[in-house]
Amino acid sequence: MKKKKYEFILFDLDGTLTDPKVGITKSVQYALAKYDIKVDNLEELESFIGPPLGESFKEFYSFTDEEARQAIEYYREYFGEQGIFENEVYPQIPILLEELKKKDKVLIVATSKPTVFAKKILEYFNLENYFDLVVGSNLDGTRTYKAEVIQYAFSELGIEDLNKAVMIGDRKHDVIGGNKNGIDTIAVTYGYGSYEELKDVNPTYFADSIKDILDIIVHDSAS
Repeated sequence: MKKKKYEFILFDLDGTLTDPKVGITKSVQYALAKYDIKVDNLEELESFIGPPLGESFKEFYSFTDEEARQAIEYYREYFGEQGIFENEVYPQIPILLEELKKKDKVLIVATSKPTVFAKKILEYFNLENYFDLVVGSNLDGTRTYKAEVIQYAFSELGIEDLNKAVMIGDRKHDVIGGNKNGIDTIAVTYGYGSYEELKDVNPTYFADSIKDILDIIVHDSAS
């Protein structure tokens, strides 16, 4: 495969830049408890990391649209105050971002998490200055799907040459979103999507580590 020179680098947030397991699963646990659903083992709620929340409540707990909407409100009660900070940056991510900025790459966060929360997380971890744009969903439940998020980012920055863009993420939704927009994708295996889940949606590359991401983006143009 002849590799491309990427200029526009889109990152998923949860499971790609940071490990949000504790905060997200505790927020889901809190929301489910409002419906008298008791989940003691937070490992059981890892499937909520990545996809749109409403979709997950409906898929995993058969919530109606209205129940899912209300569950998201409960989720945000905990997440907005505490869960948002029960999170940690993956080791080497700051080094990766620093290296990419040195190469004059345009860095974008493209997440299904509400933009307001994504920005708070990046600010909390002092990562916000690396990114040219942070795009997430809206609090009213719109723009939750990754394809919409990516499309909006391209529109905001006037990106037209899709051969120079790549989407990086740990779940199938990231790869599907990239595919729908006609861009290359890098599926990272250190996050929360299984290899089987990612393989089934045909990413352009797999990255088992943050070093692999750097190799694909920075060293590709010399190949």
